[in-house]
This record gives sequence, C-alpha cells and structure tokens, in this order.
Amino acid sequence: MSLLIRDDCINCAVCEAECPNRAISEGALVYEIDPDYCTECLGHFDEPQCVRICPIDCIILDPQRVESAHTLLGRYRMLTGLKGEGSHE
Repeated sequence: MSLLIRDDCINCAVCEAECPNRAISEGALVYEIDPDYCTECLGHFDEPQCVRICPIDCIILDPQRVESAHTLLGRYRMLTGLKGEGSHE
C-alpha cells in the first residue's frame, strides 16, 4: 500500500524532509503523499520514516491503493536505479 496523510495533519512539514523518495509535498490544505513515489521506505529503511516522525500520527496506509511488497520494491528499484533491496540504513 501507499501511505496517506489524513486531514488532521497540522502542516508541521517534518515528514517532507524524512521521505527518501521525495513523495511528500505541501498540498492545498495538508501535506500530501504522491503514491507513484511512495514505497513505504521499502529498500531504504525498515519502517516508513514519515510515520515514525509524525507528531500526531496522521499518516496511514491508503485503503484505496493496495500494493504488495513486490510492487513497492519494484517502484524503489525504478526510482533509485538499484537492482537490490537497498542498504536498510
């Protein structure tokens, strides 16, 4: 699945800088996650960094965008040009 920022986002912007794929940007009302760039940090980290850092826990799995780990890893590979799983920094 891709991640989704709920409407109760307080626009603190801490999530934007944490995203290794630059999938998060300021939206019209709240920050938004571009599902075409979100990999849930698969390949980069063991957990989504935006979820880890969000002070109000407003980032959830997007129920409208169900994706397998295989799909997310494929997106990671496409975005980074890497063939493996990454370094899990």
